[in-house]
Amino acid sequence: MPELETVPEPEPATETETETAAETGTATGPRRRTGGLPAVLAVTTGVFAIVTTEILPVGLLGPIGATFRISDGTAGLMMTLPGLVAAVAAPVVTVATRRADRRTVLCALLLLLALADLLNAVAPAYSAVLLARVALGLVIGAFWSVGSGLAPRLVRAERQARANTVIFTAVPLGSVLGVPAGVLLGSVAGWRAAFAAMAALTLLALAALLATLPPLPPPATTTGLGVLRGLLTGRGTPAGLAVTFLIVLAHFGAYTYVTPFLTEVTRVGPGTIGALLLGYGAAGLLGNLLAGARAARALRPTFVSVAVLLAAATLLLPVLGDGRPGATALLLLWGAAYGAVPVCSLTWFLAAAPNAPEAAGVLFTSSFQATIGIAALTGGGVVDRTSPGTVLVLAGLTALLAAGTALLTAPGPATARR
Repeated sequence: MPELETVPEPEPATETETETAAETGTATGPRRRTGGLPAVLAVTTGVFAIVTTEILPVGLLGPIGATFRISDGTAGLMMTLPGLVAAVAAPVVTVATRRADRRTVLCALLLLLALADLLNAVAPAYSAVLLARVALGLVIGAFWSVGSGLAPRLVRAERQARANTVIFTAVPLGSVLGVPAGVLLGSVAGWRAAFAAMAALTLLALAALLATLPPLPPPATTTGLGVLRGLLTGRGTPAGLAVTFLIVLAHFGAYTYVTPFLTEVTRVGPGTIGALLLGYGAAGLLGNLLAGARAARALRPTFVSVAVLLAAATLLLPVLGDGRPGATALLLLWGAAYGAVPVCSLTWFLAAAPNAPEAAGVLFTSSFQATIGIAALTGGGVVDRTSPGTVLVLAGLTALLAAGTALLTAPGPATARR
């Protein structure tokens, strides 16, 4: 993991400078404690808890569906609802809390996540599970919007790209550690135990935030509706929204239902599925680490390459995935490609809004999460009417469309480095 340098305490400031620091959240003045690596790792832990909770149903779709006697498509609502709620929560909660200390906001969100995990663990009916997933969507939207733009306030400018890479390692780590561990625990103690374990992990993440995150007054450029409207009409943002929609639609439209594919086509059991998802997540971690710095220097070729690799994996899986070797190789390729997507997408939005990183985070989160919900819903409809293999083919074609769009519209090297 890249080493991040903790920013030293600033020299004593004048009364005016201290007041300005308190109002804007800049690093000027003694009232502003800096966070550095411990704070970055605390945010990463929170993101890991959120991501794992969000995608855990992918590995437990069968057991949860069997408990409540619902189809795979209906069980897919566990992925649809959080995404749609998060898309709305990202701008609404961020604007509503724009004058609140960001440390307080993040800690409150993790407490809500722990309660949602507990509700999942004891849910007497599928409706209670969906209610917990709505609460999760609220957490996802607000936490990502605030947390994804925190690197400039926690580390030195020259360390920001590395800090973003570290934070985004939580996304593939959710697949590497979270989902396989949840599947294993679910196979031994039942799927409810997996969500109970997530509640405990979330409380640990909350403790880490409380211990290491410095006070974070609202940024100088608060995220109001006017700022968001300006970004939506600004140069680069509409294209970023389009590419993010296409690549996330391709991925989650297929990945949500990868377990049924592995069960029905590859014909492997829960233990092997857990191992395959572990390999997928490990490849995703590698993809994230390789793409983090690369995306900041050369966003266009990085994003195009990622989309083409994702397309290749999903198009070939129905052809070569009927055997364990082919499925394993293609899942590794898929994981490496998707592991780079979140950091590439955020880099695009930050390049389009270099002076408003939190607002860029709102647009990133809303577009990403709305598409996850749409993709899971669309994929569920296709799965219930056709087969998981059909979803994979459609996902591959969509990823190719994303690659073409990124090739034509992605920011050039100079823009991406800003």
